[in-house]
Amino acid sequence: MIELRKRTGINYGEDIPLERALIIHWCVSQVEQWATLAGMETFREEEREGHMVVVLGGKILVVDIDFSIDRSNPLSPILGIISVKTSYAVPNGTASSTTDGSISLDGFLAEYLGTYVREVQKEEEDQDTMEAARLGSLIAEHMKYLMKLDQLAAREGDSGLHWFNGIDRLAADVLEPLAVKEAAKVASDLSSTTVPLDIFLMRAHALPLPYLTSPTISFLVHLSPLSYLSLLRTPITNRDVSPRTTLPPLDIPFPIIRSQATSHPRPPGTTSATLVLATTPSPLLPLDPTMQALQGRPSFPLEPEGAKFDSILPEVAEPIDSPEFGKTNRWYLDFTEGGKYRGVVMSQSRMRDIEHLVNPLGTLDDIEPVSVMPVGLGSWVDLIVNPDDGISPGRYTSLYTSPTSSHPPLLLRLTVPDEPGFLLERIPAQSIKQVWGILEIVKEQCWLNEILRGYHWAAEGFNIDQPDESEDVEATEEDLEAVFKGTITPRRIPVNVYITTDLPAIMDDASFNTPRRSKIVMTSPERPPITGLVETSVTYDPSRPRGIAVNISGAMGADLSMDVLEEACRRGGLFGLPGRIWVKAHGYS
Repeated sequence: MIELRKRTGINYGEDIPLERALIIHWCVSQVEQWATLAGMETFREEEREGHMVVVLGGKILVVDIDFSIDRSNPLSPILGIISVKTSYAVPNGTASSTTDGSISLDGFLAEYLGTYVREVQKEEEDQDTMEAARLGSLIAEHMKYLMKLDQLAAREGDSGLHWFNGIDRLAADVLEPLAVKEAAKVASDLSSTTVPLDIFLMRAHALPLPYLTSPTISFLVHLSPLSYLSLLRTPITNRDVSPRTTLPPLDIPFPIIRSQATSHPRPPGTTSATLVLATTPSPLLPLDPTMQALQGRPSFPLEPEGAKFDSILPEVAEPIDSPEFGKTNRWYLDFTEGGKYRGVVMSQSRMRDIEHLVNPLGTLDDIEPVSVMPVGLGSWVDLIVNPDDGISPGRYTSLYTSPTSSHPPLLLRLTVPDEPGFLLERIPAQSIKQVWGILEIVKEQCWLNEILRGYHWAAEGFNIDQPDESEDVEATEEDLEAVFKGTITPRRIPVNVYITTDLPAIMDDASFNTPRRSKIVMTSPERPPITGLVETSVTYDPSRPRGIAVNISGAMGADLSMDVLEEACRRGGLFGLPGRIWVKAHGYS
């Protein structure tokens, strides 16, 4: 059984003792076992006055865990976490020379340990042994990651503490100040004191969230309209209100954001990335700031001074006496939480944009690891709307029905772009500017992905509950008069949908480093007796108040508000725009 439990990727559930009196010793032993497997030494003090301290130590890192023990009921004692305290031993100093660790790291470890302890002490009928095993596995992974940093720090002597405190400095000195400045600009554009989280993510750079799912830094990249709405409806308590003034003033409290981003399984429509250190076979080419400046990424439309913010992410080769000699420790953006989730579906053109950022002199094959879609699929859109079928139909259809029945159903007919797709799992990064640039590209792709996922699509020709055109319906005199007047209401409105790229209006030298923006174009018939088509385009545009721009060609005489249409897109009703335009064109309110 022990050998079976060593198999990776398989969760058999936690072996929680059935006798409640044994859980305290077993639980503390679990923590010691995880630490030992990670390469740490452990020391357990005797239990005194309801306390027990367990010390875990590496060469640099020291972790003190203060457990509380309530034995008021001898048959069912209760274990709790009072505090977790990290400290760093100065490598070349005296035995008593230590430096206080990260308060954020302390809280991160205490949260995971506390959640695990509470789970295993639930009543037997409420226990989730699979969840307990998952939490235990995560804690073991965190300890192994910290010991990797411990090993790197020990090699560098006195200067090695940056492997531990670098994340806190990066967040406090670079990432959070830019997020605050960008949020202030968004708030100013909206004439508001708080910033809607979904608009912030559309217009600003990815939201930094230190110590979210790993003892490093994560980024919230994108939220679907439904995911944002669920956050907005989460009840807010006094505990959720963050006292920190160094964070952007978002309409969703940070504790709620973090709770959503760390929930398991990951909520649909939530895209995040984590900056992790990994050991890989070959180093990248040296970072060339000149080449990076030519890419046009990252862009800073909200805060031009943001271009001055940057930080190089250190890379270090394994020494000759290391078992992994010849490999390099470098930073990666991981979109899978260590392989727990599927990567982000990317189009080929956006993968090439990332390639030019990360490895401008190489090819896609040089970026590891990127999972390429199977040969049988023809487009990245197929990976979104038809992931289980190996054949691309070329077109998909969907029926959009107005929630208020204000217009006839829209028959959406999506033409699939002739462009292959990829699954982006993780990508190397050498600087924070590279991280921002990569996440800019990924965010724009996520905007398209989540719009498509918000609807049910079927390969063209398959039944999607469309009205049956074959049924004979007896026409009335009113119908005939409506035809002559051009006021007849169709059974459905056909809408052709295309996904394209908005190129610069003037192609010159400056336009080559201008980011190309994604655009969704919809064409629908003009109202009778006018002939022709109404073209509605929605372009991703972070310079606009909601991060998108709506443009309409046609719809003569319709009283349309671009602000209202952009708000409808923000709330997930992008494909309903032709119906709104049809209503206005027919003179209805």
